[in-house]
Amino acid sequence: MKIIVTGGAGFIGSHLVDRLAHDAANEIVVIDNFARGRRELLAAHEGDPRVTLVAGDIRDAVLLNDAFTGADTVYHLAAQSNVMGAVSNIDYSFTTNVVGTYNVLAAARAASVRRVVFASSREVYGEASELPVAETHPLNAKNAYGASKAAGELYCRVFRETYGLDTAILRLANVYGPRDHGRVIPLWFDAVAEQRDLTVFGGQQLIDFVWVDQVVEAFMRAATRPVAEPINIGSGRGTPILELAERVIALSGTSAKLDVQPARSIEVARFEAEITRMREQLDLTPPEDPLFGLPVIWESWPSRGR
Repeated sequence: MKIIVTGGAGFIGSHLVDRLAHDAANEIVVIDNFARGRRELLAAHEGDPRVTLVAGDIRDAVLLNDAFTGADTVYHLAAQSNVMGAVSNIDYSFTTNVVGTYNVLAAARAASVRRVVFASSREVYGEASELPVAETHPLNAKNAYGASKAAGELYCRVFRETYGLDTAILRLANVYGPRDHGRVIPLWFDAVAEQRDLTVFGGQQLIDFVWVDQVVEAFMRAATRPVAEPINIGSGRGTPILELAERVIALSGTSAKLDVQPARSIEVARFEAEITRMREQLDLTPPEDPLFGLPVIWESWPSRGR
């Protein structure tokens, strides 16, 4: 079975490729422009004839049409996936997350792909009116990243209802795990490893963290099970940002302090996913402690001990 993974050299995408490669029958085509992805994350698959890496951009419709020929499933993860990055380069965020997603859907339709699984985000909700946040909550994005993901979801719906392209939408909470960079957990691990204090913007945030392996499992199941509506993928538990800071400091054994800065208005301050659909439709149950994986990451942190 030929499988496409856009953004497959990224944090989540590379873990998904690892999982897909376990099945010897799969032919996997990774498409990545390396804006955030890194070739070394796919080093384990060098020389594997089943895994093809295409250095390309989802804004290139011709490239997608060629790559998608004969594909059964498309996992669409390629995106400007960072809130602050979307603000600093809103043009790239729009052309990648909106135009690029349209291109992916159009190419999948042309190739008669069986299903497209789209990586959306909890950012589509904006600042929720109540917690936990169910999938029926209005979409009210407060930043360019959330708006672009909401637009991608709408195009998925249009292609499904108008053109018959089977699409599944997963709204990811804050995914964490090995290989990530530029987000709060890897930034804080870098800080404590280098004996620096932890920068906190605001300090009142409530964040739903979900381990990357559970997210990969959600993608795998969403590709084969009946999925008619968007599904939240999270832990179902909000972790106060200060609790995360305490656990990072305790793991490191350092005396790091908190450098509290003013909250950034474009960031969603509080989110906790309602995960009934995830449990019932994907048969996934999160661990009791969402942050159980922190020691796993810390034990192999690259800058530890410098």
